[in-house]
Amino acid sequence: MTEILRLEGVSKAFGGVRAVNDVSFALQEGQIVGLIGPNGAGKTTLVNLITGVHPLTAGRVVFAGRNVAGQKPFQAARRGLARTFQIVQPFPQMSVVENVAAGALFGGGQPSRQAATEAARRELAFVGLEPFAETPAASLTLPNRKRLELAKSLAMQPKVLLLDEVNAGLNAVEIDGALDLIRQIAARGITILIIEHLMKVVLSISQRILVLHHGELIAEGEPRAVLDDERVIEAYLGAKFAARFREAGRDG
Repeated sequence: MTEILRLEGVSKAFGGVRAVNDVSFALQEGQIVGLIGPNGAGKTTLVNLITGVHPLTAGRVVFAGRNVAGQKPFQAARRGLARTFQIVQPFPQMSVVENVAAGALFGGGQPSRQAATEAARRELAFVGLEPFAETPAASLTLPNRKRLELAKSLAMQPKVLLLDEVNAGLNAVEIDGALDLIRQIAARGITILIIEHLMKVVLSISQRILVLHHGELIAEGEPRAVLDDERVIEAYLGAKFAARFREAGRDG
């Protein structure tokens, strides 16, 4: 596999608080990689650093062989680094197709409004929102707003797609539909890094897992091995309950 994205010693401090500390890892083309960790671990901050929302305090972000540390979010999008947001906020008075066309025009570098609209309609068909193309984005249900967010990101023609809690607020059936869609996106050759809290989801879709805790990368590797790592168990359960968990395992 070919490496598409690499982080080298990436750190971010907000005043005296180090939200991300010396994180290094690499993503290979076509992979689906899960990024997990307790609340406040620094997962969304890390995505913000990769996409230029926040400047790095230290380290490098290398995308397609180029150091892109210091890039602006629009530059990240045009280079092929797209992301979704945990809280979906479309332009409410614009139609669904206009929302996606905006991503295609300003992030995907489409040469005209017509070309952007054509690209938007292709992605709406892909995510199953074509029947809602002319409706106001504000009228969409939460599951469809999540699909709109995916369509908008795909219209930017990404090489890497960073998904932030794309399944949050969805029921079991809706999650299954979202996972099918994510697999279809990966089949297009797009590398995916997905922030996720639901372990069932992580295990079912990820080829590798990265674990953040207090801003540091404490484990990475094959999903089952990572979830059996004592550092990961302690990060989620706390030292006291992790000790009980290990004791129960020896007794069982």
